[in-house]
Amino acid sequence: MKKIIYTLLLLAVLPACCRAQSRSAVETSTDILMFLPSGVGGIVSLAEGDYKGLLQHIESGAVTVATTYLLKYTVKKRRPDGSDNHSFPSNHTGVAFVGASFLQQRYGWKWGVPAYAVAAYVGWGRVYCKQHDAWDVLAGAAIGTASAVFLTTPYARRHNISLSPFATPDGGCGVHFSMNL
Repeated sequence: MKKIIYTLLLLAVLPACCRAQSRSAVETSTDILMFLPSGVGGIVSLAEGDYKGLLQHIESGAVTVATTYLLKYTVKKRRPDGSDNHSFPSNHTGVAFVGASFLQQRYGWKWGVPAYAVAAYVGWGRVYCKQHDAWDVLAGAAIGTASAVFLTTPYARRHNISLSPFATPDGGCGVHFSMNL
């Protein structure tokens, strides 16, 4: 039930974000939505009592932010709108993708797909607002995704029970029972 509620929460935000908007509205929405996948990842970890996952999420987020800021202040690439020299890579996109990748790696594609949709919107919005070009966004997405992929393990529920019916070629049938301890 919790998964359904969190997924509906993610999906409820998308239609409002994807309508034609002014550049300033898109910029504001990306400033906010960059935190949604990571926030949901933290909430899901806490709701599941998955403190190991929460720690992995915090670690991968810290690696993403540290890497993007290190590169921003080393590369000093000018933004498309000319506002400063901190365009490469996109931290907004990195933070959104680390959350989406964490959700997918830890809890599966049911969580990952809506989170990746939000992250993709954030990346698109940063280009649309002329804060970044496509390379900045791709680099941020790659950093966030790589951090989560390398630092996150799949979540195995305790005492997960599985029942699977089976049939054999000679007409036999039965039920296979398994339980993760």
